[in-house]
Amino acid sequence: MLSIGIDIGGTKIAAGVVDEEGRIIAQAQRRTPAQDPDLLEQAVADAVRDLRERHPVVAVGIGAAGFVGADRRTVVFAANLNWRDRPLAANVEALVDLPVVVENDANAAGWAEFRFGPAADASNMLMMTVGTGLGGAIVVDGRLLRGAGGFAGEIAHMTAVPDGQWCGCGNRGCLEQYTAGTALVRSVRAAASTGDPLLAPMLAAAGGDVEAIDGPLVTELATAGDPGARRHLAELGSWLGFGAASIAAVLDPEIIVIGGGVSEAGDLLLGPAQDRFAAALTARAHRRLAPFKQASFGNRAGMIGAADLARTDDA
Repeated sequence: MLSIGIDIGGTKIAAGVVDEEGRIIAQAQRRTPAQDPDLLEQAVADAVRDLRERHPVVAVGIGAAGFVGADRRTVVFAANLNWRDRPLAANVEALVDLPVVVENDANAAGWAEFRFGPAADASNMLMMTVGTGLGGAIVVDGRLLRGAGGFAGEIAHMTAVPDGQWCGCGNRGCLEQYTAGTALVRSVRAAASTGDPLLAPMLAAAGGDVEAIDGPLVTELATAGDPGARRHLAELGSWLGFGAASIAAVLDPEIIVIGGGVSEAGDLLLGPAQDRFAAALTARAHRRLAPFKQASFGNRAGMIGAADLARTDDA
């Protein structure tokens, strides 16, 4: 049984036909008309029709950035896509004549890692997606935790530091401000601008321009052994572990999966995260420590998870 997974990003719509083993067997891509909801839905439908011509699909799953209602059909709010209480599933169904479900994009990616990735043998999982921001997905007893309104899993906006760094959500000290790729770049640029000698090689690699330092450069240099890059990645990993320990006090996950672009640093990030998690976890001497594992599917996870959710009634 085949289904289509759609991952709607700020600049592109990625669509894929996915089988029951989580394998992508065909793909299509469209530009995201981010400021026009009608055109965006038409672009999604066009990608679905393209793939459907070649493959007998039974359903469509859409991963959307934003707050998705518990009905799995409505996007309540999406800051970057001009959606407000948008009946996305119904609108796309009318265009493609297939059943459609909608899921938060982080949940969709997390579901892929739970079903087919490093958490496939677990029943309880926490996923932390470290990209430009911090995404979260929580699986409890084999089901996605959505909450009463569908807004569960927004781990980015847990308070990590009272009265700390301002966050785009309007609060201060949110976990995202210490764990996301933007936080990594901010801390590295600040240190480089003060003349920190440990960051001299990174500044040189950026052509002497502090503003040219970005996340991929930090990861690249860290992988190559640069001590300054490794120090800052370790600091970010430590914050991830701290946040995960707070979540684990409530949810007790079996495994913690780290995804997103920054996770490409591998053990340089996961090692410090695991260490801080072990140090901060309540009753750590009397419980099994959940291992930190790198996600498997990269930027394909949203498509795979959305497609699987489209044919899964009890997720």
